[in-house]
Amino acid sequence: MVTQSWEGFDGFTELIDYPMFVVTARAGNETAGCLVGFTTQASIDPPRFLVGISKKNHTFTVAAAATHLGVHLLARDDLELARWFGGQTGDEVDKFAACSWHAGPAGTPILDAAPAWFVGVVLDRFDLGDHVGYLLNPVDGLAPDETRPWVSLTDVADLKPGHDA
Repeated sequence: MVTQSWEGFDGFTELIDYPMFVVTARAGNETAGCLVGFTTQASIDPPRFLVGISKKNHTFTVAAAATHLGVHLLARDDLELARWFGGQTGDEVDKFAACSWHAGPAGTPILDAAPAWFVGVVLDRFDLGDHVGYLLNPVDGLAPDETRPWVSLTDVADLKPGHDA
């Protein structure tokens, strides 16, 4: 049976096992980070990456004032760290107090456990509905020589988010 309308779209998106990313931001003295699934490379030359952050998320407020964002891929071995950033809200918890990190470009928090990450300058922001898209120009990053099993949507599908999307 083929479904149509919103049901068809929901069914379509349920077929995709998106990679999940932890996005971090710093504005002034405030740091924030959250688990996101709405991301994509947007251009090869020049390099561009688009990240969607929920308007209900604490990180949204910090990202709105940030000049840079950090985008981290976590290996499945660090699933608990991904669940921490997705299952807590910065309105109530200092997520960075429970993990090891260092300041990257523009003071952007870089998670030490992340085997792959980049920091990008925010070039533009786009209203995408219940999310805002941040178009990033990568300025620094790290990637391992070998790929790993990354945290994906199916790994966190049962996670109760710190905020509704």
